[in-house]
Amino acid sequence: MSRYPVALVLGLENAIGLTVVRELGEKGVPVHGIARESAPIAAASRHCAAMTARPPGPMGNWLPDLIARTNAGAVLAISESDLLELSALPPVIGDCHLLVPRPEPLAKVLDKLRTLEIAAEVGLCVPQTWQPRVGEDFAARIATMRYPLVAKWANPPEIMPVLERAGLEWLKTDYIRSARELTALLDRYAPVGHWPLIQQYCRGVGLGQMLYMDDGRATVRFQHRRLHEWPPEGGVSTLCRAEPTDAHAAQMALSEALLRALDWQGQAMVEYRYEAESGRYWLMEVNGRFWGSLALARHCGALFAWEAYRRTVLRQTDAARVPRDTLRARYMVPETKRLARVLLSPGR
Repeated sequence: MSRYPVALVLGLENAIGLTVVRELGEKGVPVHGIARESAPIAAASRHCAAMTARPPGPMGNWLPDLIARTNAGAVLAISESDLLELSALPPVIGDCHLLVPRPEPLAKVLDKLRTLEIAAEVGLCVPQTWQPRVGEDFAARIATMRYPLVAKWANPPEIMPVLERAGLEWLKTDYIRSARELTALLDRYAPVGHWPLIQQYCRGVGLGQMLYMDDGRATVRFQHRRLHEWPPEGGVSTLCRAEPTDAHAAQMALSEALLRALDWQGQAMVEYRYEAESGRYWLMEVNGRFWGSLALARHCGALFAWEAYRRTVLRQTDAARVPRDTLRARYMVPETKRLARVLLSPGR
C-alpha cells in the first residue's frame, strides 16, 4: 500500500492526462482517474490504479462523496472547463486539496485581453490588439490595420456555448491576410454580436516558459522552443525542444513577475513569439492549465503535477531538481498534418 494519499485526476482522454497520471504514479501516488469515455487512453497506464465513470451533473453533487470513498488527498484537472467548475468549490474538501487556481486569478488568465493589460503594466511586450464591439466603425478600423493579423477569442470557455447555439464553429485561431478576409470574419460573427480579438501577427518562433508558482515565487522553471507548429503559421506545438536553463533569463524573470501580478498559484505556461533578430519577446497568452507539451517537461525532469502534489499535500518545501535541457518531443498526429500542408501547399 502506498504511503501517499490518492490523487483524483479528471480528464484521462488525452496525452496531457496520460502524462499527469504517469508523473504522479511514478512517484508512488495512487491515481484514481475520472473519465467521460469508457476506455480513455490514460486508463490503460499501469499508473492508473482505478477509474470511475464521470457521474452526470455538477461536480459539487458527486465529488465530495467520491473524495470520501477513495480517501483522496488531491484533485487535479486537465481541461479549462473542469478548472472553472472546481475553482468555484472550496479549496479543501475534508482532507482533500483541490489543486486548481482560485476563481479571480483564473478569470484573469482566461481573459486574454485582461492578461495583456496586466502584462503591459509589468513591462512585457504585447502585440497591438483590437477587441471589436457593437457600434464601432468597423470599416474605418479595417482601413488602418496592417496585415497579416491573427484572430483569437478573449475568453474561449465563455464564448463556446454562444457560438454553439448560433451554429458557428469555434476556431482557436484564424489567420487574416487582407481587408477582405477581415471583413468576412467580422460579418461571420455579427449575428451573435461578439467578435474575437484581432491582433497583429508577430513573427519569430514560439517560446514557452513554464513555471510552478508557490506564494509568489517560482519553484520549478522550464522552457521550450517550438520547432514546428500546426498550423505552420502558428498554433499548437508539434515538435519542440528544451531550451538551456540559462537562456532567456531576463524574460523568465518577467514571466515570473507577470504570474506574481496575476496572483497565480500553481503551474502555468507563459507563451511568447521570440524574434531573435530584434531580441523582442511578444506575449501571446498565459496558459493556466496543463499544456500539450507537458510530456517534454516530464521527461526532462520538470515535474509540475508532482510539484503541486508534494508542496500542497505532503507539505514538502525542499527545492526541485534542475531539469535537463537536451531533449525534444514530437506530437505525431498534428506533425503529420503539418508535413502534408508543407508538401502539398507550400505557398499557403
